[in-house]
Amino acid sequence: MVVGFEKAVSATKSVVTSAKKAPTTLSLDRIINFARGDPTMYESYWRQMGEKCTVVISGHNLMSYFSNAGHFCWFLMPELDRAIRRLHCVVGNAVVDDDRYIVVGNGSTQLFQAVLYALSSSYDPDTEPLSVVAAAPFYSSYPEETEFLRSRLYKWAGDAYSFDKDGAYIEVVTSPNNPDGAIREAVVNRDGGKLIHDLAYYWPQYTPITGKADNDIMLFTFSKATGHAGSRIGWAIVKDVEVATKMVKFMELSSIGVSKESQLRAAKILEVISDDCQNSAPDKEENFFEYGQRLMSDRWEKLREVVKRNGVFSLPKYPQDYCNFIGKYTDPSPAFAWLKSKDGLNCDNLLRELKIVTRGGTNFGVDSNYTRISMLSPNEEFNLLLERLSAIQGTIINGNN
Repeated sequence: MVVGFEKAVSATKSVVTSAKKAPTTLSLDRIINFARGDPTMYESYWRQMGEKCTVVISGHNLMSYFSNAGHFCWFLMPELDRAIRRLHCVVGNAVVDDDRYIVVGNGSTQLFQAVLYALSSSYDPDTEPLSVVAAAPFYSSYPEETEFLRSRLYKWAGDAYSFDKDGAYIEVVTSPNNPDGAIREAVVNRDGGKLIHDLAYYWPQYTPITGKADNDIMLFTFSKATGHAGSRIGWAIVKDVEVATKMVKFMELSSIGVSKESQLRAAKILEVISDDCQNSAPDKEENFFEYGQRLMSDRWEKLREVVKRNGVFSLPKYPQDYCNFIGKYTDPSPAFAWLKSKDGLNCDNLLRELKIVTRGGTNFGVDSNYTRISMLSPNEEFNLLLERLSAIQGTIINGNN
């Protein structure tokens, strides 16, 4: 039932009152932020790895701009190129044959800008800018990132489902989708369209790996693959050398390449993951993806139980599928929970009353009764989230108390 504004405010206040009286140990004085996708939950795994991923760089090392002067992506270190290709082969989530071109960037955000430039730069700038669309709910940063430079080459055109303009366009396909975790395909499917596949979450800890993605342009990021967001490393796998070369030109003009220190660290960590995944010793410990899949699955089980108990919210249901990497059927465990209020309340505002900061549905092109909650926070914060959600009573929301 969708309630009016006054009733929604009253219901929200009742929920907070109920939570304050609930016999729990939660501290309502502490604000917990679940709006960000900061993958700090993986810190404990990498801490237990000790010095295994340590990289030592002397003062005289890595002084040149160039990593491989004869390569089309002259700032991409060969070590990182090899590590990326190897990991994708080990996991089986993307085609990285020799005819695929790797472009490294300062996170996938910069690569997104580079792709927009590469795909739109061949069009006449005196004509109307190229439309960029994504199916709602879409990643909340796409509109801002697209409009930020106020380019004459491209512009944000909104929800792909409602896009009806003729001519060339760019569609961003995020799969698994951020925010709702759904497996996505292109929506518009018309002549003149160019596709960007954002596959940041196509890793075994988030979703079953059902096959090798083989799209024209695929974006991945170190932050979501391993948790190392601070290194600011992303990469694109591109089929068309002309598109890849234009992306490199964008990188050259915007940042003159990518930090070699970050690339070496990323290469080392990716190699460690690949080594562990291919370790067939009988006494081997779980590899990073097995650890992540177990942790994410456990978190989702706990969250679903809390949501089921309080009766105020609902969560999407995902089909189980066979994961080629894990070697069995697994349930998707997305990096974000797409929470919906059952009674039409502003979900983001309701949770903020309990000092839980989330990112509301309007940021993703949908109604305010949705909100996105990060599942990647440290254990202490995640447990506090569960505690606060447990204090909300569905009978209070429905006015049946």
